[in-house]
Amino acid sequence: MLLFGVTTIVRWVIGPSFISDRIPQIHLQLLIVGVAVGLLIAALILSPPGRMTGGHMNPAISFATWRFGVFPGVSVVPYIVAQLIGSVLGVLLAVAAWGSVAEEPPTAYALLQPAPGWTAAELFFAEAASMGLIVYLVGYFLQTPRLAPLVPWLVGVLIGGAIAVLGTSTGGSVNPARQFGPAVVSGNGSFLWVYLLAPMVGALVAAFVLDRVGKHRAVLTHRLCGTEESGAPLHEPSDAHRVT
Repeated sequence: MLLFGVTTIVRWVIGPSFISDRIPQIHLQLLIVGVAVGLLIAALILSPPGRMTGGHMNPAISFATWRFGVFPGVSVVPYIVAQLIGSVLGVLLAVAAWGSVAEEPPTAYALLQPAPGWTAAELFFAEAASMGLIVYLVGYFLQTPRLAPLVPWLVGVLIGGAIAVLGTSTGGSVNPARQFGPAVVSGNGSFLWVYLLAPMVGALVAAFVLDRVGKHRAVLTHRLCGTEESGAPLHEPSDAHRVT
C-alpha cells in the first residue's frame, strides 16, 4: 500500500496532471509529495494492520527496533523480505492502475536518483545520516511515555520533510523498500546498493547512540497500539501517582 500510494502521488503531483500544470515548480511539487506521503505513512501505521504488525514498512526501522531490544531477531529477515516484496507489488499495482503514464518520465515508476554530480559516497553519507536522525528521534519518543503515542505522526513528518528537503539532491528515500520496488520494476539499479545499505547503517549507528545515551529507559513500542505492555488498555497515571 505504501509504494502504491507513493507511486500514485508522484504520478499525479509530478507526472502530467492538472496539479503539475498549475504547480510546475519542483520544490513546491516535492512539498506536496512530502505532505501526502507523510500523511499516508501515519495513516498506515495507525491502521489495524499497522497496529498488528508494528507498522514498520521500512527495513531500517525493523532493524532498529531489533537493536532497541523490543523486536525479535528471528522476525527481522521475514519482515524485510515482506517489505521488499510489498514494494515490488505496490509499484506493479500502480502501473496496472495508471498505465504507461506511471512508466514514463517524469513519473518513471517513482524511481529515485541523486542529483547530477553526486558520488556514491556522498549519497551514502546523506542517506545514512538522514535515517540515523529519524531513528534517533523515533527511539527517543518511544522512550518517553507521553511522546510514544505521537510516533506515527513524527515518522510522517520526518519522512515527509526528508522528501521535501532532500528530493532534489538525494531523492529523500531513507527507506530501502522505497527504492527497491521502483528499481526492480524499472530495471534501473543505479545507486540501488546505496539506497539499500545506507539507511541500515544509519539505523544501526542511531540505535547504538540512543542505547548509550538512554540505557536505563525502556522503549515503549506497545504504546503505539494504545495498550500497556501486558496488552491491557492504556491508562495514563493520575497526577497524584505520576512520577518523572
